[in-house]
Amino acid sequence: MSDPQPATSQNSVRRVLSIAGSDSGGGAGIQADLKAFAACGVHGMTAITAVTAQNTVGVTAIHHIPPEVIVAQVAAVIDDIGVDAIKIGMLGTVATIDAVREALELVPSGVPVVLDPVMVAESGATLLEPAARVALVERVLPLATVVTPNLPEAWVIAGGGWTGEHERDAGGEALGLAAAIRALGASAVVLTGGHREVAVDLFYDGGDPVEIPGERYPDGAAHGSGCTHSSILAARLAVGDDPLTAARVAKQRTAQAIAHGLRGIGRGPGPVNVLGRA
Repeated sequence: MSDPQPATSQNSVRRVLSIAGSDSGGGAGIQADLKAFAACGVHGMTAITAVTAQNTVGVTAIHHIPPEVIVAQVAAVIDDIGVDAIKIGMLGTVATIDAVREALELVPSGVPVVLDPVMVAESGATLLEPAARVALVERVLPLATVVTPNLPEAWVIAGGGWTGEHERDAGGEALGLAAAIRALGASAVVLTGGHREVAVDLFYDGGDPVEIPGERYPDGAAHGSGCTHSSILAARLAVGDDPLTAARVAKQRTAQAIAHGLRGIGRGPGPVNVLGRA
């Protein structure tokens, strides 16, 4: 990464860049990220990695953006606007991962990076090619300030696999997974609670693990919840929160976005409602 630019009056508004895919249905991806950034009062920017034809029911097509265009998007933002935090979402392919790794070298040192290791859409569609999983772990995860896997993603990253036969939370499973992921290079891990027996996030940065409790809202709408959570976390890091505080805020605000989710949008799981408006 390059040296940081000095702060000026022009960049008093915090600037957060999402490097992620586009969801044509507006529920997840960069669309969810920009809504989360707006809700947090930061200026949101995007470097699109893929365009998906997607709605609440499924993903019907994916177009991966050429690697050089991904790097160019990041370079354009850094050159003129600057950045105070980065959220990384859908990457998809090895070529995209390599492009993002190259792009991160343009980012000023010390800028926090939140990695949401997106692998599968809410509808079940695969968003990260199996061949790209090792590349994600080896080339991007070590650069993350915070990585935010759900339980199935954590199993894959830690070198196992999610078959659907694992218990939702067996004893020290969550802590063991978080520790294994942190050992791969991330500074901190937030293992999110959506796939656990109880809706508790686990924060681990090498010290004492911290559980972040929350309510489960089975009658809410959760499409885009992972994107929203990681984006809020990145936005809070941009304004100066430490990772644990940012994780607590992200947990609380994402839960509320699910509780007030837009269940009437589409025929499948509706999108979260982080802006709090119907």
